Amino acid sequence: MFYTQDSDFTRIRLNPPKRVILMAEILPFHGIVYNTKKINNPADVMAPPYDVIPPPDQQRYHDRHACNVIRLILGQPHENDTADDNPHTRATSFFEQWLAEDTLVREERAAFYLKSIQFVHGNQQMIRYGLIASVRLEPFSKGVVLPHERTFSKVKSERLKLIKASRANFCPIFGLYPDKNGLYSRLVASTCDQVPMMEFADEQNHHHRLWRITDPTIHDTVYQAIKNESLYIADGHHRYETALNYRDWLSQTDPRFDDNHPANFVMMYLASMQDPGLIILPAHRLLKALPETQVGEFFKAARRFFDITPYPYTQMNRDRVRSQIVSDLAAQTGRNAMVVGGKGHTNYYLLTLKAGVMDELYGDTLDETIRYLDVTVLTRLVLVELLGFDQARLDNADLIGYTSQACTAMQAVQTGECDMAFVLNPTSIEQVRQVAHKRLIMPRKSTYFYPKVISGIVLNDVDPQRSTAPPSNAF
Repeated sequence: MFYTQDSDFTRIRLNPPKRVILMAEILPFHGIVYNTKKINNPADVMAPPYDVIPPPDQQRYHDRHACNVIRLILGQPHENDTADDNPHTRATSFFEQWLAEDTLVREERAAFYLKSIQFVHGNQQMIRYGLIASVRLEPFSKGVVLPHERTFSKVKSERLKLIKASRANFCPIFGLYPDKNGLYSRLVASTCDQVPMMEFADEQNHHHRLWRITDPTIHDTVYQAIKNESLYIADGHHRYETALNYRDWLSQTDPRFDDNHPANFVMMYLASMQDPGLIILPAHRLLKALPETQVGEFFKAARRFFDITPYPYTQMNRDRVRSQIVSDLAAQTGRNAMVVGGKGHTNYYLLTLKAGVMDELYGDTLDETIRYLDVTVLTRLVLVELLGFDQARLDNADLIGYTSQACTAMQAVQTGECDMAFVLNPTSIEQVRQVAHKRLIMPRKSTYFYPKVISGIVLNDVDPQRSTAPPSNAF
């Protein structure tokens, strides 16, 4: 049997989907890229994914360049916005204008795009590769593309408005493939002696390179290597579900829609699970709008389930204490531990789960694959059982913030930015694979794949009328 959760509280038993063969359809496509003859530095027009751009940074990307991709993925609202004039309709206007002016150019030949990013992590130089391709959309029930965490309803509704207006994929979904056939090594080897079509360093000094792959032999190699494997969504669950919803909406409203319509596909960035540069950071929680009395009661109630070690600090030793507690947390990897800071408390606390707690409470309702995840302990035991959160609160992105930096999370409590902060160890790539393979769903924001896939490197048109326009000869 396979299981999934219909909320953060329960699970539903499902029969395995009936199908003859598991088939992921991975195709080259006519990508749309920035014209390097018009854009001197590609970094000027790139941006992080929309969901990791805080409000203070939005204006900075708008100011950086008149054609920055921020205008497509996260346009600024105006006071007098209407149904016909709003960030989504303006994104469409910018997109079509930039195409008409050859600021954006449609590639003449269908291609895969190999993307590399070189970065520093833990004082080590790392490099990660990803293949940008067009992937046929499949509902999760078929097992061809699998999620690993739950999404926010409000975010999906906003993304659906954007794709309905723009009829384009402006950011690739970050996916993973098992790589049982050594595809990673063959892709890297295929471009080792080629000059990249695009190369730049971003504001974090991450070095990006992009290669165009038009060789039909390599196209077939990719297709054969992946066709019988499941793809796992690492980042971009909202965008994938939105693409499915958009496809279904078109099928009901557009009489021209058929199996060959480009909206049956979505642009994905596919990384090998064997890539040594595949890094997962934790997504620490920042809880807001909690009464101070509730914070105090939490620490009393938590002693029933956790061993609690306090870490007193002062303004003089605060940084040293933070460093020590993060180090001690890392040493507890695999033991269901977390660090907590609360409003009105002059201690940080290391909470280590007592033996047998999750089995006793959830042995009959949670599959063991997710029962022992730190994010499950946090969501089910801490947020629901001890703090009394209901489904509506868990689904409210305004009341639960996230950061991948432990010191940022702990500092947020002291500055009053949040009322409680929970610092976690990262979820492992093997845990992601196991959860997705068993058709289970982790709580929201269980992983933070680092670095994020930059927006603007390649775009994809899903409008059949616009996408059949003659390609530009700008390259």
